[in-house]
Amino acid sequence: MTASDSTAAIEAVFRIEFARLVGGLARFVGDVGLAEDIAQEALLDALVQWPEQGTPRNPGAWLMAVGKRKAIDRFRRDRNLTAKYETLGRDQQPPEMVSSAPPGTSGYVEDHVDDDVLRLMFVACHPILPIAARTSLTLRLVGGLTTAEIARAYVEPEATVKQRILRAKRMIAKAGVAFEVPEGDDRAARLGSVLEVVYLMFNEGYSATSGSDWTRPSLCAEALRLGRVVAALMPGEPEAHGLAALMEFQSSRLSARRGPDGEPVLLNDQDRRRWDRLLIRRGLVALDRVESLDGTKGPYALQAAIAACHTAAVRADDTDWPRIVALYGELAEVAPSPIVHLNRAVAVSMAYGPQAGLDLVDQLCASGAIDRYHLLYGVRGDLLEKVGRSDEAATEFRRAASLTRNESEQRLLEARAEKASG
Repeated sequence: MTASDSTAAIEAVFRIEFARLVGGLARFVGDVGLAEDIAQEALLDALVQWPEQGTPRNPGAWLMAVGKRKAIDRFRRDRNLTAKYETLGRDQQPPEMVSSAPPGTSGYVEDHVDDDVLRLMFVACHPILPIAARTSLTLRLVGGLTTAEIARAYVEPEATVKQRILRAKRMIAKAGVAFEVPEGDDRAARLGSVLEVVYLMFNEGYSATSGSDWTRPSLCAEALRLGRVVAALMPGEPEAHGLAALMEFQSSRLSARRGPDGEPVLLNDQDRRRWDRLLIRRGLVALDRVESLDGTKGPYALQAAIAACHTAAVRADDTDWPRIVALYGELAEVAPSPIVHLNRAVAVSMAYGPQAGLDLVDQLCASGAIDRYHLLYGVRGDLLEKVGRSDEAATEFRRAASLTRNESEQRLLEARAEKASG
């Protein structure tokens, strides 16, 4: 193996272990920012020692042992050493246990690793942080993405993302956010924030708001992984399983959403043979889990149920649109929003004819609630075209194209405008 291959392999292992490592160190030192710094130092040691001495049998335990030793060394250098050790309390690992893990051995085996990942997610998604900060910090600490990767995902300057993450860490430290999974009402409030960040992350990957690519599958994959972690670590939370189911179903269609040249392919035009049946089965299992808990569907589970209707149809014409209309009606009751009403209007048009859907869309347009949302005009253009009002449809497609920042979507809408006006 070449030096570059060895470095790449070590960095791959580090990314896999990153969330567990930062989570365990954050519980140990009580500071998320410091934990990340120490984790990076442990990686540097691995890059030096593993190529010479071999990869340890348990890389994660090796990194944790080295990280904790470095944390203790830092505290020893601190003038307030006594106070620091009192803060560590009973979580402190005996120094001899840390130092007894020689390079190339498994070292100290960390307890409650998964709990630490969950705690880290709740810290990164704390409601005191703005949504953008929660998402960036979660991608960095739990997803293991670099600031450059996060910046590319959201088409932002790397310096902007870096400063956002730094500010988020400072806010968490200043507020004294406890490194724990909250209980009772606080857990319910914080869980919603965790799920929201994962949901937003997935949506950005599924339909990119800007840039040249219509989808970002790697971002979807990271959100799906995080959603699976939450569902596995909180088995009694129906909405955690609902969100996991939704992302499994949506992920199953990702490859079919793009044509040979990366151009967007709309749902009814997709080759359903390309849908991933394994992900669909995983989605059905997660949705069954919701039913087994209490049967009550929250917003994520209802969206998953809608997605399940699509995956059940072998052909687009087989879709149970009346069922989807009913599910959107339930969703509008538990999580009302103009976007939900727009999606319901599309379902109504498929179930009961384009004019019925157009009437609902016109009501949304009159309300002005989402007058800067490009899909409002894209949907209206589609329905106008179906009822034979082609010139008006072309105008709406052009208006939609002017509002989106995604280049692939712009091209699709402009092509539809050209076709409608032709």
